[in-house]
Amino acid sequence: MAEVVKVQKRDGSLGTAASRRLRKSGQVPAVLYGHKEANEHLSIEQKTVEAILRHHSKIVELEGDVKDTALVSDLQFDPLGIEVLHVDLQRVNMNEKVVVTVPIKFKGESKGSKEGGIAIENASEVEVECPAVAIPNQLTINIASVAMGEHRSAGDLALPAKVELVTPAETVIFHVEAPRVVEEEPAEEVGAEPEMVEASAPDESEEASAE
Repeated sequence: MAEVVKVQKRDGSLGTAASRRLRKSGQVPAVLYGHKEANEHLSIEQKTVEAILRHHSKIVELEGDVKDTALVSDLQFDPLGIEVLHVDLQRVNMNEKVVVTVPIKFKGESKGSKEGGIAIENASEVEVECPAVAIPNQLTINIASVAMGEHRSAGDLALPAKVELVTPAETVIFHVEAPRVVEEEPAEEVGAEPEMVEASAPDESEEASAE
């Protein structure tokens, strides 16, 4: 079910300063585009945008000054990746095919990591194509059987009906590698005293001949 989002039209200036003032008032600037219709410059409450993030919402039903169905096509963040600065909304109908990114959920603990290997998640999301009504919230893959030196690829993900993978199937999304072994060099002895060699006494016959 699509999340309901209340929007307001922005009829004033649309520059950087205006957007900054809008964010200070607890609103986030947004734009609605697509289907060969005119762009609509909108604002959304900050708490509503935060709810979209928490729920990983892809399709939203717009209410308020504009009524439409839209895909959350892009979220622009500040340099720290904390605050949403702008929201891009693309008009869609529920049977229209769209390309979206879907998060991956890794389930279980890999066999390789239990044996001392290092488990590495190479990707956190993949791209899929499907009708807007069929966008999955996430794709789950069980990694319990992955041994050391093995991996799982995007093609190993189980896809729901009507969902097609856009990310190349051979893309590695998870693997377990063996821990690196660092060879220690032998330690040098510190403060070892040099060995003393005693000089031999001169031969008596040699002393006599010298006289």
